[in-house]
Amino acid sequence: MFNFTLFNCFKRKSFFSFLVILFTISSFLFVNPDLAEAASGGRIGGGSFQMPSSPRSQNYGGYGGNNFRGYGSGYRGGGMGLPFLFPIFGFGGGGIFGFLILMSIVGVIVNSFKNSSSFFNSGNNSIVSQSAKPTKVSIVQFQIGLLASAREIQVQLRELASSSDTSTSSGLQRILQDTTLSLLRKPELWVYSNIETGSVPFVSAESTFNRISITERSKLKAELTSNYSGQISTSITSKSKPGDSDPTNEYIAITILVATKINLKLDNSANNELITEALRILGSISSNDLIALEVIWQPEGKGETLREEDLITQYPNLKHL
Repeated sequence: MFNFTLFNCFKRKSFFSFLVILFTISSFLFVNPDLAEAASGGRIGGGSFQMPSSPRSQNYGGYGGNNFRGYGSGYRGGGMGLPFLFPIFGFGGGGIFGFLILMSIVGVIVNSFKNSSSFFNSGNNSIVSQSAKPTKVSIVQFQIGLLASAREIQVQLRELASSSDTSTSSGLQRILQDTTLSLLRKPELWVYSNIETGSVPFVSAESTFNRISITERSKLKAELTSNYSGQISTSITSKSKPGDSDPTNEYIAITILVATKINLKLDNSANNELITEALRILGSISSNDLIALEVIWQPEGKGETLREEDLITQYPNLKHL
């Protein structure tokens, strides 16, 4: 009898606690409807991480040190050298970006030991020369928070999405150049910024780039405007469609994600001079050196808003200029 009474008391307390939590959440959503869901956004980009073809050579004399060369001076005979561990300490802001870069490097190290074991346990009658492979890829994440009066940049991004060729490296280079130029012409509207750079082995560059991209895209309620790898789409629903933000909108957030063959190390200090220099460097990357690009922005929906508290919450690494 005592146990039954205690059980009923526990059930009533649990149900009461559930009602309190439900009421609190419901009140928060109804009182702050704009905080209940993120703003929608747009996306432009594309690229290819395909390995360049390499000649095949025969080696009938067993393993020769000059015939098997992997990733530069840090990689010999399937092993991973220390130089790839050092770039992890040079990341701009850490956070999820640095963590993903670290995971990619760890994965390559593990796989390299597996490949080394497989290599020495197999017959080495033929060996693929890997001298044509890129050694490593620089990945840059440039983020900036603009005053809402930068609507002209939103319009330009929307126009780029509707007219650009994202299936070629030259088309992607044009997008990168036009985007950086648009930002360079409006320095008075820069409020927040964050720049993070890192180098990863080529074999893990695509997966790392995709993980960072997914992280940034997940901040959008929907992708109303998209042009990726030659696929153009515009999402129009009864609730949202591409258009100008609400007059009460406070900020516009833009992320530029770049993968390049050249070694880039951009300073993450928050001042206009360094932001200007970083944009100029990104805009000058040639089509031959550009591997992949994504430009992501929000808000994109007609009548939507991105308030300062939302900006800081969704982009915690941003620094005030």
